[in-house]
Amino acid sequence: MIRNPHSISVYLLLYKQYHMNFKTLITAFAALLLITSCTTQAPKMYTWGDYSNATYNFIKSHSDADRDALIKTYENIIKKQKGTRKVVPPGIYADYGYLLIQIGQDQKGKEMLEKEVALYPESKVFIERIINNVH
Repeated sequence: MIRNPHSISVYLLLYKQYHMNFKTLITAFAALLLITSCTTQAPKMYTWGDYSNATYNFIKSHSDADRDALIKTYENIIKKQKGTRKVVPPGIYADYGYLLIQIGQDQKGKEMLEKEVALYPESKVFIERIINNVH
């Protein structure tokens, strides 16, 4: 079977075009990847401070020192909120209030729980149960 020399040149032309487009696509993708990897992180909505470590340490040991460190962490989070929303993260007032109630500071604990409800109304049912169970 004899092939048409003209059809072979068409195939070669198509191959070259495909190969060039593929190179261009790979180059563009690599450039895009490089540019996006150099961007900064998106700003965070909330600042959590040392919440994770302080909570872990307190739950692990239940020592007075770790409890005091956790209380200081809560106070720092409440005072120094640097997130984009500039409000205390969800659950912080509730955790802090519950901890205060556990150590006998019922009034201040209830105030923190009420602040949680004011800031995050969806927590109202849960927080009301805690308040109703306090002495």
